[in-house]
This record gives sequence, C-alpha cells and structure tokens, in this order.
Amino acid sequence: MRRPLLVANWKMNKNRAEARAWAEALVNDLGPDPAAELVVAPPFTALETLSTALSGSAVQVAAQNVASAAAGAYTGEISVPMLAEIGCRYCIVGHSERRALFSESDQVVSAKAAALLEAGLRPIVCVGESEAERKGGQTAEIVGRQLETSLPAMETPAAGDLVVAYEPIWAIGTGVTATPGQAQEVHEFLREGLRKIMGAGAEQVRVLYGGSVNPENIESLMAQPDIDGALIGGASLEPESFRQIVANCHLENSSS
Repeated sequence: MRRPLLVANWKMNKNRAEARAWAEALVNDLGPDPAAELVVAPPFTALETLSTALSGSAVQVAAQNVASAAAGAYTGEISVPMLAEIGCRYCIVGHSERRALFSESDQVVSAKAAALLEAGLRPIVCVGESEAERKGGQTAEIVGRQLETSLPAMETPAAGDLVVAYEPIWAIGTGVTATPGQAQEVHEFLREGLRKIMGAGAEQVRVLYGGSVNPENIESLMAQPDIDGALIGGASLEPESFRQIVANCHLENSSS
C-alpha cells in the first residue's frame, strides 16, 4: 500500500520569518499523525529555518532543486550532501519551470535523481506536457519519453524512495486543473510505464498530480485510483489552505 504524499512547493516565495510563522501555524492545527505524508519545499534560504521549526512534527522538508555533483567549481549550485546536512528528506527535480527557464534536459534530471537516491534522499521527478502538446495529441509521447529518460539510471533504484509528479504545464498556476478523468488517464499511463521500466517495483512508486491543486478539487483528484498525492503550489502558501487540503483528501480513497 502506497502512503499518500502531499508536497507544498513554495517556489520563490517567503523569507525565513514568514516560513517560521507558516510552520508554527500549520503544526498547531495539524495534529500529530496525519494520514498522508506531508512535505514542504521552501526556497533554499528558508530550508534550515523550516527544518528546525518543523523538527519533531509530522512535516518533512524538501528542496526545490539540486546539483548532481557532490562538490566542485559550480558557482551558485547546491549539492546533495549540503541538503542532507540541514535535514532535507526530499528534493524536487525536473519541474517544468526548471526545464523551460533553465534548459534542464531529461539527462540532467536523471543525474540529479540518481545523486539524491545514492545519498538516501528521495527525488520527486516531474514530467508534464504543454498546452500545445496536449492539443496536438502528444501527451503520451511527451510524458512517456520524459519518464523513461528522466528516471535515475541506476541498476536497482530504491523504488519506494522514488516519487514521480505529473504536472501538466497548461495547468500550473493558471487556475485550470486537469479534470480527475484527465489526470487519472495520464497517471494510469505513467504507472504502466513504470512497470515496463521497473517491473514489480513500480507498485511502490508514488505518482503525484500537480497543477492548480486547491482545497476544492483535492478530494476528487485523490479519489482516482492511480493518484497517490499532490504537488501543491500557490494553495500551499497559506497554512490554513494547506491544512484544508490535508483535511479534504479523504485519504482512504487514494490507497492502492
């Protein structure tokens, strides 16, 4: 059985004081043992602050990006050991904004994911198609290729530590969400792709949906059999909104 996973991706928002206040407000209302695994991915500058503020709570900390190299002359980069040192358990790699704005290829994403797994951190590998690609009937081609070439090139990847996030680019921050049926169709396709790549280990990989997730649509999304959680952007910036998403999941429907 895959435990549901909800990940708050703040992108380039919140300073350390704001992050601390968010953590305090969320933890006070959350309860000690939520049914889903909860993760928050702040900017790099707030990682240590959140790691400290959330220590002992049910919420873990993730980074939004990482370098594949462990050390060296890479100005402006952050390594996996640096993330581990400050308490990160997860890291998002291959987000569509990284792919589009910073020209990250599938091969770069794969190398980052492998470096994370080798160090005991869990990569959240993002895939997704643009509006033009969806209208052109290329969704399966695009996300299938991204899945195959963005996963870590390891002989025996720890399937239970690997997370895939389907984030249709046309639904990110637009207020337009894929219908539950549209999301389920792609998630089912991704599960089949994982089975071809990993065999039985594919059943351990959690596949998240990301794209304008909010308290109003999370229940219908999580009711789909192949949606194991959500990668949440703008609706995670306010602690009450994120807490309401957690409360509205009706997580008994999302396990398989």
